[in-house]
Amino acid sequence: MKTYRYLDLIMAVFITVLIVSNIASSAKIVDWGFSLFGVPMAFDAGTLLFPVSYIFGDILTEVYGYKNSRRVIWAGFFCLALAAGVFALVGVLPGEAQWQQYAGEAAYLAILGGMSSGGIVFASLAGYWSGEFTNSFTLAKMKILTRGRWLWTRTIGSTVVGELVDTIVFVVVASLFGIFPWTLFLTLVLTNYLFKVGVEALMTPITYAAVRALKKAENEDYYDRETNFNPFRLR
Repeated sequence: MKTYRYLDLIMAVFITVLIVSNIASSAKIVDWGFSLFGVPMAFDAGTLLFPVSYIFGDILTEVYGYKNSRRVIWAGFFCLALAAGVFALVGVLPGEAQWQQYAGEAAYLAILGGMSSGGIVFASLAGYWSGEFTNSFTLAKMKILTRGRWLWTRTIGSTVVGELVDTIVFVVVASLFGIFPWTLFLTLVLTNYLFKVGVEALMTPITYAAVRALKKAENEDYYDRETNFNPFRLR
């Protein structure tokens, strides 16, 4: 297998963004204070950072190909599951007496309980897994169809599809588990989706610069013409 200089670094940042955004999602819902088409613009705080993971996903597939992107997606999946497991374990351990006075179990569960509850963890993992693989697959196929031209159509187009799958799966599963009330379903889906796609579009120049620099540094511009797109094929 070809050795790359920056693939491990990109994977590390990608996974960090993924875990931090999920912690923020469970900690706070942000209200922008205005409505769009009658729908209040409110979303979980992780939405501020999570779109960056899709930008990294685009860069990974565009430069290194779907096969390398698949390995990184699975690494992120297991690291997110590990983080959730740690938070769950900490949640059941007995708290120290002084900590109980100035913080306490109620505060822990209110802020980090989402990362340790089965519902939000399952929703996050399901949304992440389905959305990231949809995004990577779409970009890889579009790259072949466009013959490597018009990068912006691939980065934005794949995000439009991947983020839609991710957002709907996440909010549906979280609502089924009672994490979010169904009355916020449309608000959360619409605001999350519009914000994530908007961030991707605004950061297109940065994506262009990163892709161009990495292709030159790695001497790589992978096309997935013979790739097996089975997400469960890790070899």
